[in-house]
Amino acid sequence: MATVVVHSPGIPKQSGAAAADRRLHKWDVWAATMAGLQGLVLLAAPRVAVITIGLWWNSNTVAHNFVHRPFFRSRLANRVFALYLSVLLGIPQSLWRDRHLAHHAGRRSRLRITPRLAVEAALVLSLWAALALFRPAFFFTTYVPGYALGLVLCAIQGHYEHARGVTSHYGRIYNFLALNDGYHAEHHANPSRHWTQLPDRIAGNSHTSGWPAALRWMDSISTGNFILESLERIVLRSPRLQRTVLTSHRRAFHALLSRTAPPERVLIVGGGLFPRSALILRELLPDAHLTLLDAAAANLAAARAFLGSHAVDGIDFVHGAWPAAMTPSARGFDLVVFPLCFRGDRAALYRHPPAAAVLIHDWIWRPRGNSVMVSRILAKRLNLVTPCAP
Repeated sequence: MATVVVHSPGIPKQSGAAAADRRLHKWDVWAATMAGLQGLVLLAAPRVAVITIGLWWNSNTVAHNFVHRPFFRSRLANRVFALYLSVLLGIPQSLWRDRHLAHHAGRRSRLRITPRLAVEAALVLSLWAALALFRPAFFFTTYVPGYALGLVLCAIQGHYEHARGVTSHYGRIYNFLALNDGYHAEHHANPSRHWTQLPDRIAGNSHTSGWPAALRWMDSISTGNFILESLERIVLRSPRLQRTVLTSHRRAFHALLSRTAPPERVLIVGGGLFPRSALILRELLPDAHLTLLDAAAANLAAARAFLGSHAVDGIDFVHGAWPAAMTPSARGFDLVVFPLCFRGDRAALYRHPPAAAVLIHDWIWRPRGNSVMVSRILAKRLNLVTPCAP
């Protein structure tokens, strides 16, 4: 039997489900109000950036949520709001709805000419014609560039939401501003679920990223090689830079290793052109056995040459990628070290540490577990996480 909520006299009693629906409806009204404010901002400041960001933001938040769950109980109100969004964004919402629902169904969308689409398209084209006729300078130098850039941002967003499989971003600020748009894997698993309920449906095995989708190309910088390896090569040319880098990293390693039991078996993921972790851990943990794992054979050769024949005694060099190269017999490390240029799901390492102690090099703005600053200049920190750490 449904729970009954008692209201004040004169207001009909409602079931718990109905009351919950009213709460969701209030959030939808708030989202619609934000879209209304967007229109006012655009009128007050008709700039390229306002058009670009507004088109990208609304398409992926208000308009997106409206596609899945119309905001209003009145069919007329929903149709009027769809017309408003069509004019505001320059995108007929019937077309947007068909394309997006086809995306969720895993099929190609087909253009369906309907009376509703015809009306929405006519309004958009009428607006464009009026602007081109009466405000040509604004239309061609402000509106069109802003509109085009907004579409580019939307294309980037759509690409990176699915580039590594459906990927979520759990940043609180972004999800507050973007109506939980970051919970993308959760949305795909529950497309009819209201956007306010997605944080309760976190998919534990989903891909995640520390960047919102529109900025996810930054993963190529934070986990790629083309910039970080260039910096490594610069360090290799300068003994002075090598000493500076080793000093800052040694301090961080020493501080964090003092907070965990001395490891006997250590895995260093990414031997690296400049094997700073191996050099430091060889010094701080003289009795531990080290294993360097790197997907690039050239990097392992460079690390072996840098360490020298004497220093490589007691160090295994394994060519392969994490975790595929780690056979069951090769597991059982007490400490695993991950580099800043780690290619993989960094968030999963924090959620499910693969060893009793895990040291993760990360950017300065991402403290996790026990964290120590490596260098402000390098914008880098070292995080120690364990299976019990938050």
